[in-house]
Amino acid sequence: MSEDEEQEKPMDGDTIIASAYAKTRKSLIARLDNWEDQRTWDEFYQTYWRLIYSVAIKAGLRSEEAFDCVQETILSIAKQSKKKLYDPEQGSFKTWLMNMTRWRINDQFRKRKKDTAMAGGEWDDDRKTAVIDRIEDPAGDVLSRLWNVEWKKNVADAALARVKAQVSPKQYQIFDFYVIKQWDVKKVQDKLNVSMAQVYLAKHRVGAVLKKELAKLEEEIE
Repeated sequence: MSEDEEQEKPMDGDTIIASAYAKTRKSLIARLDNWEDQRTWDEFYQTYWRLIYSVAIKAGLRSEEAFDCVQETILSIAKQSKKKLYDPEQGSFKTWLMNMTRWRINDQFRKRKKDTAMAGGEWDDDRKTAVIDRIEDPAGDVLSRLWNVEWKKNVADAALARVKAQVSPKQYQIFDFYVIKQWDVKKVQDKLNVSMAQVYLAKHRVGAVLKKELAKLEEEIE
């Protein structure tokens, strides 16, 4: 395959998301350039970007809009944190982050509506009204349920990502098959050519690290 053909080869969905993630993260860190806690916000981004992105997508944003939402949400949080505007006594961090995300999602829909109007397109309320506006009720129950589902998944994924960096690839693979995918012991042994003792050892060791990382995440959230 020639270089030109390679360049023209379309990227799959995962590659596009990975590319947008890297670009958004780099842009965000650049915009935090004068801040001393750059590393802290980089870690924050890596912990919560997928949560914000997933909720934004399910609320009806396109991928590029969802990444803009991720960046603007985290920048807004960083600015508020710098000014110490978040008060834990007024509510949980989880709810605060949800509201910050909701506002940035709505910003993206307003921008889309404005861009569409400027381009001369018609705004069809039945088809193009922001999903987040259509599903919201006075109590915000629908969005809250969506957020809760994605929150739990994100915390688990973030903890597993941290665990993966602390254990051997082999032990993590055993743990993934046996605990996460719930394969039986014999299937794990045959697939990975390991003993029963190795399976149980990986379950214990990786499980202990996972428990520690989940506790750390909960502490960070509080």
